[in-house]
Amino acid sequence: MKRVGVCIAACLASTTLWAAPLPCEQLKKDIEVKIQAAGVTSYTLEIVPNAEVTDSNMVVGSCENGTKKILYQRNDG
Repeated sequence: MKRVGVCIAACLASTTLWAAPLPCEQLKKDIEVKIQAAGVTSYTLEIVPNAEVTDSNMVVGSCENGTKKILYQRNDG
């Protein structure tokens, strides 16, 4: 019975780690890796507060408990 209690406690502790939000800079780096893997070479990623988001179509990520967004813009020039 003690094993079951320990197992349940371990499972609960691990779910809180999964729910922890990524820091903005880490999420931005993860998104950059995916963009570069897709072959995009000229782009801009910017971390901004929610109040500064003017085009929701540019949002590719949310961080700091939803208080900031990561914006993507492709620079085809």
